[in-house]
Amino acid sequence: MTSDIDKLRQLIARLRSPEGCPWDREQTLESVRAYLLEEAHETASAIDSGDRQELRQELGDLIFQAVFIAQLAEEEGAFDLSQAIDAVHIKMVDRHPHVFGDDKLDDAAAVHRAWELRKTQRQEPSADATPSDGTQLDTGRRSVLAGIPASLPSLLAAYRMTQKASGVGFDWPDPTAVLAKVREEVAEVEEIIEDGAPQRHLEEVGDLLFTVVNLARHLKVDPDAALAKANLKFQRRFQTVEADFASRDRHLADATLEELDAAWRNVKCNESLP
Repeated sequence: MTSDIDKLRQLIARLRSPEGCPWDREQTLESVRAYLLEEAHETASAIDSGDRQELRQELGDLIFQAVFIAQLAEEEGAFDLSQAIDAVHIKMVDRHPHVFGDDKLDDAAAVHRAWELRKTQRQEPSADATPSDGTQLDTGRRSVLAGIPASLPSLLAAYRMTQKASGVGFDWPDPTAVLAKVREEVAEVEEIIEDGAPQRHLEEVGDLLFTVVNLARHLKVDPDAALAKANLKFQRRFQTVEADFASRDRHLADATLEELDAAWRNVKCNESLP
């Protein structure tokens, strides 16, 4: 019996064959990179929407891209899909000795710490363990922060970096301590506003955002998902305000700030009603 993943692999092999699709035959690893990122973002958006039918569709598209990439790699003689699956299977078993071995870990936090430590202890040093000044890290192992893709959006990169650092104990003790740091960073932003130092705006706002990401992590909130939800909420409310003004043959640009604020507060009030 042909497995679902084999059916997909055979479909892609046919598309890439001389009798297949001219467009699919022209694709390369470099050209499909953008499609992979697009499908990953669309899958994430489907999760945010809460629409499981949309998620089913987008997840299928994402899996298609993954298998397509494996087909391209196989054609290059680099590896095939089975080898990629075997590699991740071995890695996951190795990194879960508390499931497949004799290790005993009591909670998710302990699992996270052990996961990050195990990654640094069982991998050889790599190019990304070399500081920007060219000196070599004298650790004999890979950097704790290695493996974060350069293409990862900055918000997610900050989240993953601090997750990794916390796995080896470099972290605030609790959310209250992080909140105190957030207040400190806000005070520094207020200071540069008062002092009129625009050259420091980028750095200080960056520090504030980075600290807020840490606060989200301590509260067990994915900051990217939280921001995506806030974006959707703002979009919904703003478009409701637009529709309200349009129903009165008015444009937002012609309204006063007081009128806009009143309309916004009215939308928020109506949303809170049962």
